[in-house]
Amino acid sequence: MVLNYIWVGFFIVAFVVAIVQSLFFGDSGVFERIMTSSFEMAEFAVMDICLPLVGVMSLWMGFMKIGERAGAVNFLSRIVGPFFEKLFPEIPKNHHVNGELVMNFSANMLGLDNAATPMGLKAMQSLQELNPNKESASNAQIMFLALNTSSITIIPLSVIAQRSILGAANPTDVFIPILIATFVSTLTAILYVGIRQKLNLWNRTFLTWIGAIVAVIAGLVLWFSSMDKETMNQVSGVLSNSLLLGIIVAFMVGGLYKKINVYEAFIDGAKGGFETSVKIIPYLVGMLVGIGVLRASGAMDLLT
Repeated sequence: MVLNYIWVGFFIVAFVVAIVQSLFFGDSGVFERIMTSSFEMAEFAVMDICLPLVGVMSLWMGFMKIGERAGAVNFLSRIVGPFFEKLFPEIPKNHHVNGELVMNFSANMLGLDNAATPMGLKAMQSLQELNPNKESASNAQIMFLALNTSSITIIPLSVIAQRSILGAANPTDVFIPILIATFVSTLTAILYVGIRQKLNLWNRTFLTWIGAIVAVIAGLVLWFSSMDKETMNQVSGVLSNSLLLGIIVAFMVGGLYKKINVYEAFIDGAKGGFETSVKIIPYLVGMLVGIGVLRASGAMDLLT
C-alpha cells in the first residue's frame, strides 16, 4: 500500500511542479519533456534491462535446474542447513531454497553480477512461495534482502573490470577495502535484522560459522595483499570464473551420474527463467516511468 502512494505521488508531484514551471518560470516545454521521458523510460525498461535479463535468467535458471535434478542443490542445502536454520527459521529443513540462497551468495562473493541477479530473483520467488502472507514480505525475505544487498564480495570482479576500462592507474586498489567493507556491512545486516526479528544468534552453530568466515577472509586478505597489482587482477579473474565454471560442470557431471537428461533439464529451467523475466517487466516499467516523470518535471532539481 505504501508503494501505491509513493508511485501515485511521483505523478502528482511531477504535474504540480510542471504547472509551476510553466506558469511562473515560462518553461512551456516541461509537459513535452515529461511525456517524452515516460515513453523513453518505458522503452529503456524493456529493451535495455528486461530483454538482456531474459537471456541471463534463462541461462542460469537452466543451470540451476540441472543442479536441482542432479541433487547438487539439495546437497548444498544440507551443508548450510544448520547455519541457515538460525538465520531463516521459517524455511523448512533441507528445503531447496537453501541451495538457491547459497548459489546467489556465492555469485555475489565472486563479483559475478550477471549470475547473482537471476539466482537472487529465483531465491526470492521460492521464498515467496513459502510466505504465508503474500501481501507483505516475510522475515526470511527481509533477511535475504539485507544479506543480498550487503553481500560479502570476496572478489569484486565487476568493479575491477570497470575501473580498468575507465583507465584507473591501479584497478585492484579497491580489492581489500571492498572485502573488509562488505564483510562489516554483511555482519551488521545480520546482527541488526536478527535482533529486530528476535533471532537467537548467540549460539555455537552461528558463532562457529561466523568464526570460519572471518578466518577465510583474513587468509584471503593476507594472500592477496602479498601480490602485486597485475598478479592480483589476473588471479581474481581466473579464480572467480573458474570456480563458477567448475560448479556448472559439477552440476552436469552429477546429472549424468544420476542418469537424468541434462539438456532437457536445462531447457525446462531456461523456460522458467524466461517466465520470471517477463513477470517483472510491468513492475520495472511502472517504477522507471514514475521516476522518469518526476525527474523530467524538474522536481529532482529542487532537492539538490
